[in-house]
Amino acid sequence: MVTLLLDSSRLEVALSATERTLAFRKDAVRVERAHIAKVQLVDDPWTWLRGVPNPGTVIPRTVAMGVWRSAGGDDFVLVRRRRPSVVIDLEGDPEFQRLVLTTRHGLALVQALRLEGEDEPVNVVQLVTTEIPVQGGDAATPSPARTSRRRAPRPAQA
Repeated sequence: MVTLLLDSSRLEVALSATERTLAFRKDAVRVERAHIAKVQLVDDPWTWLRGVPNPGTVIPRTVAMGVWRSAGGDDFVLVRRRRPSVVIDLEGDPEFQRLVLTTRHGLALVQALRLEGEDEPVNVVQLVTTEIPVQGGDAATPSPARTSRRRAPRPAQA
């Protein structure tokens, strides 16, 4: 699982050792926050891949990691199966035109990008859960007690 770190000036995609190996990359992907033009949540990231892996690893419909080169520019791809993903379009970034990342924290990233950034890098999930209030019921009214469900006894067998 990819780890997304966000501070006031940049987004960092921290890669595990396996991800670095399969993506043929030595360090994390760092993008200036000002270069992020658009962020989209997608259900099928495979439709967003363009070009060919160079360098990168691809096993169709299973894993795609690395740099995808196309006529429009280079994209960094980290896709696993058909899991929810985030597509980040970049403008003015010297290295990539787009990031396609499989992460279950895509909604947290979108919400975190709307917030004012921290000075120190913070995990996107931690930033969102501490900054955005969770809607809930009125604290003055107690929640209804859960009733336990009992199973009917099984009939005796001869």
